[in-house]
Amino acid sequence: MEVITTHVNADFDCLGAMIAAKKLYPRAQLVFAGAQERSLREFFLRSALYAYDFKRIRDIDLDAITRLILVDVRQSQRIGPFGAVAERDGVEIHIYDHHPSGQADIRGTLELIEPVGATVTVFSQLFMERGITPDPEEATMMMLGLYEDTGSLLFSSTTVRDYQAAAFLLSCGANLDTVSDFLTQELTPDQVALLHELIKNRTVLNVNGVDVSIAHASLDHFVVDLAVLVHKLKDMENLQALLVAVRMGDRVFLVGRSRLPEVHVGEIFAEFGGGGHAFAASGTVRDLTMVQILERLPDVLRRHVNPLWEARHLMSSPVKSVNASDTIGDVRKTLTRYNINSLPVMDDGEMAGIITRQVADKAAHHGLGKIPVREYMSREFASVTPDASVESLKELIVGNNQRFVPVFEEGRLAGAITRTDLLRHMVAGVRANHRQGAGNGNSELIPRKRSVARLLRDQLPPPILKMLQDMGQVGDALGMNIFAVGGFVRDLLLRQENLDVDIVVEGEGIAFATEYAKQHECRVRAHRKFGTAVIIFPDGFKVDVASTRMEYYLEPGALPTVEHASIKLDLYRRDFTINTLALAINGEHYGDLHDFFGGQRDLEERAIRVLHNLSFVEDPTRMFRAIRFEQRLGFHMGVHTEQLLRSAVRMGFLDKVGGGRVFNELVLIFMEADPLPAVLRMAELDLLKYIHPSLAGIKKARPLFEAASQALHWHALLYTGETCRRWLVYFLCLTASLDRDAIEGVCSRLSITARYRMVVAQEREESHRVLQDIHRYRSRGRTPRASQVYRWLTPFSTETLLYLMASAGHEEVRRWISQYFTRLAGASSILTGSDLKRMGLPPGPRYREILDGLLDARLNGKVVTREDEVALVKKRFLRSAPKT
Repeated sequence: MEVITTHVNADFDCLGAMIAAKKLYPRAQLVFAGAQERSLREFFLRSALYAYDFKRIRDIDLDAITRLILVDVRQSQRIGPFGAVAERDGVEIHIYDHHPSGQADIRGTLELIEPVGATVTVFSQLFMERGITPDPEEATMMMLGLYEDTGSLLFSSTTVRDYQAAAFLLSCGANLDTVSDFLTQELTPDQVALLHELIKNRTVLNVNGVDVSIAHASLDHFVVDLAVLVHKLKDMENLQALLVAVRMGDRVFLVGRSRLPEVHVGEIFAEFGGGGHAFAASGTVRDLTMVQILERLPDVLRRHVNPLWEARHLMSSPVKSVNASDTIGDVRKTLTRYNINSLPVMDDGEMAGIITRQVADKAAHHGLGKIPVREYMSREFASVTPDASVESLKELIVGNNQRFVPVFEEGRLAGAITRTDLLRHMVAGVRANHRQGAGNGNSELIPRKRSVARLLRDQLPPPILKMLQDMGQVGDALGMNIFAVGGFVRDLLLRQENLDVDIVVEGEGIAFATEYAKQHECRVRAHRKFGTAVIIFPDGFKVDVASTRMEYYLEPGALPTVEHASIKLDLYRRDFTINTLALAINGEHYGDLHDFFGGQRDLEERAIRVLHNLSFVEDPTRMFRAIRFEQRLGFHMGVHTEQLLRSAVRMGFLDKVGGGRVFNELVLIFMEADPLPAVLRMAELDLLKYIHPSLAGIKKARPLFEAASQALHWHALLYTGETCRRWLVYFLCLTASLDRDAIEGVCSRLSITARYRMVVAQEREESHRVLQDIHRYRSRGRTPRASQVYRWLTPFSTETLLYLMASAGHEEVRRWISQYFTRLAGASSILTGSDLKRMGLPPGPRYREILDGLLDARLNGKVVTREDEVALVKKRFLRSAPKT
């Protein structure tokens, strides 16, 4: 017995293919392996399909089957009881399908599998080759399958052969009115409700820079034609890739649609027992819950969503080069300065060769440092265009051992790809396939480059989003590439608010800032010496703008020398990998995130890592920044980075840094919400010894820092409107144990300016004496009058007073200091010197005595009104006033 069958939940492509197969196997029985979609069932009721004598499975003797003809399917688990038949010895299997192999586990003695939009197309091509003509009813049923699986010939999976098949079937009498009637139907109330639920629950997962929409819903009853709803949702939201999971009863139904070659929905659903082709797939899951499916889906996507990388995605631009007339010695300096291993050699504007560090070093070793580089450069090299595939790059770099590949566009050197670039890309791909999400639960894959346009929309306030888009438009008009960089991008990925926007421009940053300001009614403050500018908006909001640049250090600890460079080299000069992320905001590339140095990986691993081994040698202040970011973000220093830091401390590189730069880093640490962990970490890494050797035992100061934090919070809640330099309070706590000579040494070492030295040294010492007086007063059981508290504390700044409150040691003393803030600070008498003169008191030093007496009386509650003060003056001072 011969049987023609297809997959369960059969659709019109299944029907059309079965009808077509019957033309090839006239003695075969037509049998559906399981249920059919609603639209197909309705077609059965309204058509003359009964004439084709479809059989039920129960009417078939499965043991009698000798040949099984499968259409639109190659998976045993999708053909119901025929799966066991397909595995039986002696059964001949013929397969006609248009799906890729995927999870196919059935092999046929005859297979006709073509990468077209519908299985009906496979049969139509065969009919045209053999001269077989279906009648109009058969052609109509085949056309139904063709139109359904190709979206009326509009799906991106549609091929030329599908159009040829449609023309052939139309010529055979296919009725397009019938096709339209059955493929275009109004939604039922249940379908509308389900569609609404899918829209409400739709989320977007970014995988390798590709946005994949995922929608899900749960129902206690069955709703027909889920595929129709998925298609409508895709069109309504204009989605490029959509995966839908709907629980109906005890099963979860999966339907996927994709317009992107990177997202093969057939392979994705094959992981759940379903199948299909690259652009349309489905499946039914019985052994997993909806939660389990949604939890597995991100990992499945990691393995199956593969972006189509080209040379343009890996290359660096612009490219540093040397002239053919430059000497080997000059080339070695350039290689070292820019920390690169290969350079293109230019001769009259054309690329003439490549010089590597190894060749330059060997030439110098042989005394050839003054010889022009043209004598020893490699003249034979291969190049690629921006659209070259990664595979071709692998062949050049790995197969041909060419570590530097120039990228030419229209005869111009547009960029370069190094062996390191390719290796980083390949490692990122391996990591993407195997790594789980970050510790914060983020399940997005993190490759070298991806789009975060949706994240921008979700995270940023509309005015900031509009500002970035406007800046991108200005950059496009000027022909400049514009990037947001630094902490703004880092915190965007961490979902932390940070509106401190830094912009870098591949071009003249000041020119860009000037043009943007002209178009948007802003002011610009330019610093031409450094090529930087600040855009100042009408509401006072500021954005820093700089040209992309690179830095190199002539000696350890020195300030850097700056040159213009590409965005990649600009990012390479930064302190840590997590701060090397750049966000393109130009129109075509808006939202593209560039990650040349593994910054996203370290955000996932919550690690602080330097970019190269000499980072702390070139700029030792990075040691303090490493600790600040580590504690603020809750990250940890990478093992190698911490070893490099400890080594730099041991070798005394901090001694080569100007004290003012170190002081600035300390101020930034003390401006953090809770600087204590950073202080303890500085002590652990021996950094506090640089400030003063006796600070090594700072762990004992923990209670003082905690009390200072409480005092600062208390003061903030007073809403006095008075500014308080938080960092200064903490700096006083840090140096609390130092004597006068030691604190003077610290001020000199850190180049602390006179305005802060007065607080750190003079006020601090005087406050210690006052605190001793207060404690003696308290120890005698006495309560000071308000005027006494005022006289004690009024000479000091707010920061010193809060430091005293933290240092008080007794709650009663803290209460006296708090009384000063809440009742006494800023108090004055109502009467003035002019009032005293009108009362007949002659001007002179006695005015001070009188006004102080009035203030004391007011502070102590002896006088309240102006009249009280006048009466007190008359009683105490006017009678004894000297006669004139």
